[in-house]
Amino acid sequence: MKIFIDNGHGQFTAGKRSPDGEFREAFYNREIAKRIVTDLQDRGYDAELLVPEDDDIPLKERCLRVNKWCLLHGKQNAICISIHVNAQGNGSQWTKASGWSIYTSKGNTAADSLANCIAEAAKKYLPDMRLRADYSDGDIDFEEEFYILKHTMPACVLSENGFMTNEKECRWLQTREAKQAIADLHVEGIIEYLEQVGSISCQSR
Repeated sequence: MKIFIDNGHGQFTAGKRSPDGEFREAFYNREIAKRIVTDLQDRGYDAELLVPEDDDIPLKERCLRVNKWCLLHGKQNAICISIHVNAQGNGSQWTKASGWSIYTSKGNTAADSLANCIAEAAKKYLPDMRLRADYSDGDIDFEEEFYILKHTMPACVLSENGFMTNEKECRWLQTREAKQAIADLHVEGIIEYLEQVGSISCQSR
């Protein structure tokens, strides 16, 4: 199974920073994504950073990279996880919004199970953080028409790992403990999903 880890945004993306300018989402996403990829690779999984470049690669190109692989190897043999940090307001003032959340495209898809596995791991690794959820359709993830979710062929989810516009949360996100916890929850959730998919595949043969 190919695991694409998408580090959202690039070094020159407008905005995407804390009100004081200290926190830059693109750099943070890249650090977390690299941690996830390295950990998965060390465990023997086929993980890859979707955007090794520093610049903000367009969403169309990001999706194309995933889909090209899937056309050769099958969309059932890949997953994609896009790493982000949330924000609220106009970016110039601190706000109170807080918490961790995960998104899928609309409808019942394979991404729902992936999102659920990662969310369950988030409960474990982020016990003191609010877990934002939308149970209106029976599962924890929010459903949105985000481009990368809608236009990639395999199961794809997008995680929002706290709010950079919440001063307390922003400070915590920059700690060593927070970075490790966020990377670990993704790794554990991904592995749990792959084990579930593997069990289903074995049972179906």
